Amino acid sequence: MAHYEEKNKALFLRRKGYSINEIAERLLVSKSVVSRWCRDIKLTEAQIEKLHQKMMVGSYKGRMKFLEKIRRERKERVLKMFQEGRKEVGKTSKREFFIAGIALYWAEGTKSLNAEETSFSNSDYRMILFMMKWFRDFFKIQAERFTLQIRINNIHKERLAEVEQYWSSITKIPPYQFTKTVFIKSVNRKVYPNNHHYGTVRLKVKRGTDVRRKILGMIKALAENKLPG
Repeated sequence: MAHYEEKNKALFLRRKGYSINEIAERLLVSKSVVSRWCRDIKLTEAQIEKLHQKMMVGSYKGRMKFLEKIRRERKERVLKMFQEGRKEVGKTSKREFFIAGIALYWAEGTKSLNAEETSFSNSDYRMILFMMKWFRDFFKIQAERFTLQIRINNIHKERLAEVEQYWSSITKIPPYQFTKTVFIKSVNRKVYPNNHHYGTVRLKVKRGTDVRRKILGMIKALAENKLPG
């Protein structure tokens, strides 16, 4: 009797346009049983279209759930790797700070023996602050020997006062120690929301010829040093 009632319910639901899966879930029976019970029922074109739309929505929701799961797992992994990386560095020793500064200057500093300046360029304010401290700690460079030069796309020309104030407030270098800004006329392919773009700055050390030569010697020693392992 129980199976008879379930079959009638299944037939009723199928004629209403419910899918085999939906009926099986409602009646708590297998899909194969429902399919066998309802195999002789012919659905209308409208019912078939409705089932197709349900299937598409269900498939879309399934994909969204899957993508959300992937996104969440990726976010968790990124955070985990970030925390592990931070932990591995730990507290920096004076020696490590010294070597890091040499490596950064090697990458972003003026290196020609015949150059007319000793300078370091970057758009990341943290790196500029890092190198300012490095110059102070290891070469005894006083604040008045630093100058800054801003290099920024020409489309930001009207924001120059804002950009200068940004770099001055971060570095504590007064605007009168800034040299003439360089406006780049190339097409800017990057879009910065709310004008949160402050260009690249060149940190210069006045009367720094001997400083640069000494740094170049440090770079050479670092390059020739036998690598671990």
